Amino acid sequence: MKRAIFLDRDGVINKKAKEHDYIKKWGEFEFLPHITDVISQLNKKFLVVVVSNQGGISRKMMTVNDVNSIHSNMQLELKKNNAIIDKVYFCPHYVQDNCMCRKPQPGLILQAAKDLNINLSKSYMIGDSGSDMEAGKKAGCKTVLCSDSFLEKNIKPDFVVKDILEILKVVNG
Repeated sequence: MKRAIFLDRDGVINKKAKEHDYIKKWGEFEFLPHITDVISQLNKKFLVVVVSNQGGISRKMMTVNDVNSIHSNMQLELKKNNAIIDKVYFCPHYVQDNCMCRKPQPGLILQAAKDLNINLSKSYMIGDSGSDMEAGKKAGCKTVLCSDSFLEKNIKPDFVVKDILEILKVVNG
């Protein structure tokens, strides 16, 4: 079985949209500093899988095709710098839909584990929110909060880093 790094997208790979908004097209997508180098380093030891809530689809603010286009462009740009996203999973539902794939539920991670033969206990969920940490814990992953602010609820990540570069120390340590 393989080890994986599960990355939230908005706030970890790219700059988040304003509150109550979404990244709706490629022109709004802006990579965060150092993410390409970090993903390239992670590729040496892990599968890298994106797991992302995209509730703007359910809210009719964007379409599945819009999100797929963003992900295709993201993967192409990363690949130019030897950084590979092995697979992207996203939930198109909104909070009220109560689905099993929307984080904090672990559905996206569990599906990836099944599809890609991933050992979840040797894998990491890296995100910038409580729902990312909760989904990772429910799936049986180690969790890394990548944020300089702390969480709602009482979710305790296994590790807290202030920026993406610190992730390499955590997962290689």
